[in-house]
Amino acid sequence: MAEDIGGTVEQLLPVVYHELRSIARRERRRLAGGETLATTALINEAYLRLVRNPAFASRANFLRIASVAMRRILVDRVRAQFAAKRGSGEGTLDIDEVQDFIVEDEETVLQVHEALETLSAVNPRLVQIVECRFFAGYSEVQAAEALGLSERTVQRDWAMARAWLKKELGR
Repeated sequence: MAEDIGGTVEQLLPVVYHELRSIARRERRRLAGGETLATTALINEAYLRLVRNPAFASRANFLRIASVAMRRILVDRVRAQFAAKRGSGEGTLDIDEVQDFIVEDEETVLQVHEALETLSAVNPRLVQIVECRFFAGYSEVQAAEALGLSERTVQRDWAMARAWLKKELGR
């Protein structure tokens, strides 16, 4: 990663725009079957949410928060589409069949999002690990850097979060 400086959205956006596009593309691919926002539109909506923050501690922190904003934008959009298409019924997800949580349907995104809402009350750090690894697409090293944790802590927490999600999504 490049030098990890902080700043405002206006200062950081030009520096990380390419990475934001990668995150947005990855998130859109997870929803390949659905009608989602264009990559640029997703970045623009995330920008509108991020501009409210006065400053970010670091570039990695900005990218993590941006990926969370994109996740929330897409989840809101998927919820609306899902409700219109299929009603309120929910299927189940076998997490063993999902390699590193690669998601290709709207239901799975909603299930993971709702499980994370529950997990945030139990262990917010695990949610941050999932946001970095699953939504931002960070490696363990990048997630550790973004969260100010050791790589070993990220590995341990990632394993714990995956086990918790597998149990929760199996219900």
